[in-house]
Amino acid sequence: MSLKKMSFTSKVDNFEEVEESAMSVLDLPDLVLECILERLPPAALCSMAGVCSSLRSRCISDHFWEKHMKNKWGRIIGSAAYREWQWHVALKTRKDSSHLKQGKPKGLMRILSIVRPSWWPQSKVDGSSKQCSLPDDSVMAWFLALETGRFWFPAQVYNRENGHVGFMLSCYDAELSYDPRTDTFQARYPPHGRRAEATENNVPWERLRAPPFDTSPHDLHISDCLNELRPGDNIEIQWRRNKEFPYGWWYGVVGHLESCDGNENYCRCHNSADTVVLEFNQYTRGSRWRRTTVHRKEHREEGNEADGFYGGVRKLCNEEEISTWKRLWPSEILE
Repeated sequence: MSLKKMSFTSKVDNFEEVEESAMSVLDLPDLVLECILERLPPAALCSMAGVCSSLRSRCISDHFWEKHMKNKWGRIIGSAAYREWQWHVALKTRKDSSHLKQGKPKGLMRILSIVRPSWWPQSKVDGSSKQCSLPDDSVMAWFLALETGRFWFPAQVYNRENGHVGFMLSCYDAELSYDPRTDTFQARYPPHGRRAEATENNVPWERLRAPPFDTSPHDLHISDCLNELRPGDNIEIQWRRNKEFPYGWWYGVVGHLESCDGNENYCRCHNSADTVVLEFNQYTRGSRWRRTTVHRKEHREEGNEADGFYGGVRKLCNEEEISTWKRLWPSEILE
């Protein structure tokens, strides 16, 4: 046997030995495999779910997807959006039950046929259609529905309608849909009085937030902070043009009473049992929108058809919330 032939034979034998002793990822200890899956981004986790039934059962676990939901969507998804998703799932489950005898796709394959992201591998989805199973109410299904923009959810938008001057430093409820191509959102604002539904495209993430309270925008927020407010505090207050409009939240600060010169050493405005002055310094001095007053103890909704109606007040203690409002401050003082 020649030297070259012996070398080739040796390499073949070594390859067979390595092949026989090769370790599958499924041979890893459970804890090690779980640590690997926890570090995968959503696209890679979806790819792993398409490899085999064993990995699929692990990769669709709520345990992994809850982290991705929190990291990407946690800041703008509130309890109202979650409730909307539950209703969506319940309605879809009812419809699916009526189609069971008609050969409709089920489980993961059906969900992906509706909400398949662009980064889900086409071949793996199609190749595993007979084995896929994903509960409709799983966190992964919700993540995919949000990721593809098929699911509209309630949230709030700062400076609505591309910073329309009439909405500067306000935050209004809307229905939102994500656009994965531009990494922005489409917003649908409900009709205001006789005004038709308004829409806005390309809304960036930094102009969105989850509603601070789980209530309808038509409901008055009962203030629980009025007794503790003092000049300089940052606040939001509900305001609406008339009784037919929903409330929006408007940013302002607590000001001084007219009888006070603003000197910190002598200011006693916080001791007033009756009145709190609220200032909206985005408006020019002398503007009717610049200042308003509310009663500390008996405040509900105050105003009129000419100047609008002021509703509930919430004190801002979170520095991130305050910095968001200041970042949105208009470049010019409003009239």
